[in-house]
Amino acid sequence: NNTDAEGRLVLADALALADEDAPDALICMATLTGAARVALGPDLPPFYTDSDTLAEALRFSARVESDPLWRMPFHDPYEALIEPAIADLDNAPSGGMAGSITAALFLRRFVTQAPLFAHFDIYGWQMTAAPGRPKGGVGQGARAILGALPQVLGTAILGDDAPAPE
Repeated sequence: NNTDAEGRLVLADALALADEDAPDALICMATLTGAARVALGPDLPPFYTDSDTLAEALRFSARVESDPLWRMPFHDPYEALIEPAIADLDNAPSGGMAGSITAALFLRRFVTQAPLFAHFDIYGWQMTAAPGRPKGGVGQGARAILGALPQVLGTAILGDDAPAPE
């Protein structure tokens, strides 16, 4: 349908493969849509998750790490927008409505085993320098994710035999 939305097809394939191992959590970050930037601007990346526990841990960590995020809904009524009449799924529905949400809903379809899933629709570029963030490429949300995962997964993230921090 839309040859400009091929990245989400590759990401969906990667998510499906990763999900086969039933990980404790599956998180993806991508510069997936321009719709996220239109809605929230370049400094506030949206994330999508069905887990309130994961969302709260991410919000808390985002504040602590000064790595702002904004939770967006997996709005289930929009599932109809990615279900065309002539195929199983539409990776980029026409109409231009709810672009970031429908992209996230599309990706969620490929995660069935992981109990925790989050998708970040990041911008990935710091337009001006800020404390701790030079101008240029940046992993928006990465600090918040790294801070939140131990809260959500506990020692499972390090493993029982991981060395203790010094």
